[in-house]
Amino acid sequence: MNIVIGTLVLMGLAAWVWQSLDAPAQRSEAVAGMWRIAAVTLPRVVIALISAGLFAELLPEEMVRAYLGDTSGFQGVLLGSALGVVTPGGVFVSFALAAGAVEAGAAMPATIAYVTAWSLFALTRIIADELALMGKQFLLQRIAVTLPIPLAVGGIAMALPFG
Repeated sequence: MNIVIGTLVLMGLAAWVWQSLDAPAQRSEAVAGMWRIAAVTLPRVVIALISAGLFAELLPEEMVRAYLGDTSGFQGVLLGSALGVVTPGGVFVSFALAAGAVEAGAAMPATIAYVTAWSLFALTRIIADELALMGKQFLLQRIAVTLPIPLAVGGIAMALPFG
């Protein structure tokens, strides 16, 4: 329900901004831009959702529960963090994989560690973007500073009462 409310609020704000544009050409350009973004994003979202469903069905649930499930403890957080680092692709891939893992029995702490590690340390993004643009020294310092974060958030998630 929260996503519906958030979507409606964003749509209302977008309509308000669109209405406040002075020239008809600006409005046409805004609508054309919206369609360009939708043409790129919507197929990816559909594929990600289908992939998450298929992935959840194909994952061996007993293995997911054993290595990433409620009984995996901090080892599940460690494994989730490691898997987040090596997951290739963008947000539609990583979140589809996370959703599929949860469906197959992965615990929230391991999944939270996975998503956090992917957000901070996706190897493909580090090599292609960060190392190339920011350089080795910056990359090493950033990794040293942020390395404990996926483990910390996974550990905190283990201590929280929601499940």
